[in-house]
Amino acid sequence: MSMRSGLLNLPNLLTLGRIAAVPLIVILLLSPSREAGFWAAAVFSLAAVTDWLDGWLARRWQVVTVLGKFLDPLADKLIVMAALIMLIPHDRAPAWAVFVILAREMVVTGLRSIASSEGIVIAASDLGKFKTIFQMVAIIGLLLHYDYYWFFGLRWELFHVSMHNAGIFYFWIAFALTAWSGGDYLVSSCKS
Repeated sequence: MSMRSGLLNLPNLLTLGRIAAVPLIVILLLSPSREAGFWAAAVFSLAAVTDWLDGWLARRWQVVTVLGKFLDPLADKLIVMAALIMLIPHDRAPAWAVFVILAREMVVTGLRSIASSEGIVIAASDLGKFKTIFQMVAIIGLLLHYDYYWFFGLRWELFHVSMHNAGIFYFWIAFALTAWSGGDYLVSSCKS
């Protein structure tokens, strides 16, 4: 079987790899340590890159499959939900906002399923794509969480960044885009 045919082509394998990363992120986030957060951010970042790469490869090689169309958004939702839920006990993300984000994902998935059963395809909107990008950037910042410093020589602080503050800034943008795109999907599905 060539790489360009069949259900287990490279894009689908990358998507399956993203799903396989979910338990690893959960295990890493059982600890609130800086090291665990760093490794969870590294795994999450790699998964985020594969999210872009699998779609690009599938379109470029013309190996878009029904399995891939199902697995790709599932992988995105699983990894985002797992990371956000695991951040709650470490006080890195507000539980109520995480609930709203997860509820939106479930509602949109349900709407897409209903539309699909009627032969209607509700494609991912640009707003939904931006939402995903901001969610992933926010989660990486919240996973890294701690303050990081870069020094010039041994005495002068050149640069200081609070990854938690950066992550929470992007989290609120992602939250707004999540609510907006969820409303947009709802309106679109009512018109269909």
